[in-house]
Amino acid sequence: MDIIQASVPLFFLLIGLELVVARLRGQRLYRLNDSISDLSLGILSQLTGIFVALLTIALYGWVASRFALTEAIGVRWIDDSPFPTRSGGLGIGLDLVALASWLTVFVLDDFVYYWVHRFSHEVNVLWAGHVVHHSSEEYNLTVALRQSSLHGLFTWIFYLPLAALGVPVTMWVICHGLNLIYQFWIHTRGVGRLPRWAEAFLNTPSHHRVHHGVNPQYQDRNYAGVFIVWDRWFGTFEPEVEEPVYGITKPLASFNPLWANFHVFAEIGRTVRDSRRWGDRLRAVFGHPGWRPAHLGPSVVPRPVSATTFEKYDPPTPRPLLVYAAVQFLTVLVASVALLDHAASLPLGQTLAGVFYLALSLGNLGGVIERRAWAAVSELVRLAVLAVAAAVLLWLGRAGGWLLWPALGLALGSCVWITWLRPHFSAPLTRPAAMA
Repeated sequence: MDIIQASVPLFFLLIGLELVVARLRGQRLYRLNDSISDLSLGILSQLTGIFVALLTIALYGWVASRFALTEAIGVRWIDDSPFPTRSGGLGIGLDLVALASWLTVFVLDDFVYYWVHRFSHEVNVLWAGHVVHHSSEEYNLTVALRQSSLHGLFTWIFYLPLAALGVPVTMWVICHGLNLIYQFWIHTRGVGRLPRWAEAFLNTPSHHRVHHGVNPQYQDRNYAGVFIVWDRWFGTFEPEVEEPVYGITKPLASFNPLWANFHVFAEIGRTVRDSRRWGDRLRAVFGHPGWRPAHLGPSVVPRPVSATTFEKYDPPTPRPLLVYAAVQFLTVLVASVALLDHAASLPLGQTLAGVFYLALSLGNLGGVIERRAWAAVSELVRLAVLAVAAAVLLWLGRAGGWLLWPALGLALGSCVWITWLRPHFSAPLTRPAAMA
């Protein structure tokens, strides 16, 4: 959504502010390996969102144009700006009717979001998409950008009732985008409790920290987007008492953004394969995430955890590999922004190729951070492809030489760099024991 992309500079500004404040307070809120993973997942989500958003908006618009009940229920949505420019361009006015219409849509969207979010914790196939957001064992503003590439494929259907109510698609897209933007700032440990009225009415950092906790008393609580009143009304509210332990009940134990998107789907597939009855297979897909057929073991039950004893997944990565990963990540970030900016004007094939290449790049960087032997080989192949492509385009005299020459230089230089780093990939990795 354009409103989300337009907010990216603000997101990074706030991340920088959180880093500075944490440093001044002597807090360690960030780890480079985890933050690269968070931001990689955010990039992947935006890249796949090119296609998911188009599908969602198209389906929403189709329902709104054919099945809207606007006339039947006597509702007319005012999608004009609630802050129109006065005649002559002298100042900004206030259209109370339009403002009321926008606020109503915003509240309705937040109500639907509560149920989408709640079902995403209670239905396994929905959890398989949403788990991405919870799989970090840190809690900071980069975690807010840690989003699934696949979740939107399953959740669009929940918003179709708004289309049936005749809410214009542009109105819904803007309100939904503002809802998501609000939720960015609550992903922080740098803000304690807000005034009592705010804690009673709004979703706050304190409330949302609970939602990300794997402590048994915090499991499946505080689903709110903006208004915490939904949780209070529907019995899912839990106040923050002790500091949460962050992550998921069965740790991901990986910084690979591709595996983070697919690991629960793979688990569901194994359960379906190994189940003996069709009822169990259906329940493996649509049942609670913790359920398993009896012959495959007991259901997963959250165990008591403590912030003082919990061991985070943090494999030792040599500094040269972290530097390489950080530099390559920045180049992928710049390339992703460029692709997102030009996606509307590019042929579909080129957009798909760009998304595939950038996804491969981010997957490789996760492997580099974990010192996976395959990552060194895959990186060499990726960089060689980039070098050959840039060289061929230069030889053909294609426009954009100002970009192709740096790309060629970066690819060749990085090939030498990753070859020099090959010895750092030989050390074995150990995975922490699962919490369940």
